[in-house]
Amino acid sequence: MVVDEPVAEVTLAQVLERPTAEITAALRALSEEYTAAGRGFDLREVAGGWRFYTRAECAALVEKFVRDGQQARLTQAALETLAVVAYRQPVSRAKVAAVRGVSSDGVMRTLVARGLVEEAGTDPESQAVLYRTTSYFLERLGLRSLDELPELAPFLPDDVEILEEQK
Repeated sequence: MVVDEPVAEVTLAQVLERPTAEITAALRALSEEYTAAGRGFDLREVAGGWRFYTRAECAALVEKFVRDGQQARLTQAALETLAVVAYRQPVSRAKVAAVRGVSSDGVMRTLVARGLVEEAGTDPESQAVLYRTTSYFLERLGLRSLDELPELAPFLPDDVEILEEQK
């Protein structure tokens, strides 16, 4: 409850001076216990560690209390850009712009400032800065890894292969 990012099982094991397997079992048991008891909070494994979350049924009340009604939502452009980075990473701003069809420089700066995207080195050919999603991105989406991102195929047009070949 005192950290602002997920804590790895191995870290907890080191701090508590207990075997990692014991910590893992305890975390899973606590998570199940909190769910069964219908607590207002949930213990979840996300982004390579464990963290407490507000249970979905209580989220609106907690958000109202904490944020006092203020919303910090991403714009449509930011969501599109974030999706391109998530599925194509590591990716340059130019590649993001090519996929979206518009410049994404300002949006990328916003995503970096919010901690959802970070620099991931440079492209050896073009020397362009490459970007990837962060562990905070995984945490906010409730994912353990990028492998849990949904497949894109059902959302793509039927002629996507033709469109890709024309580029």
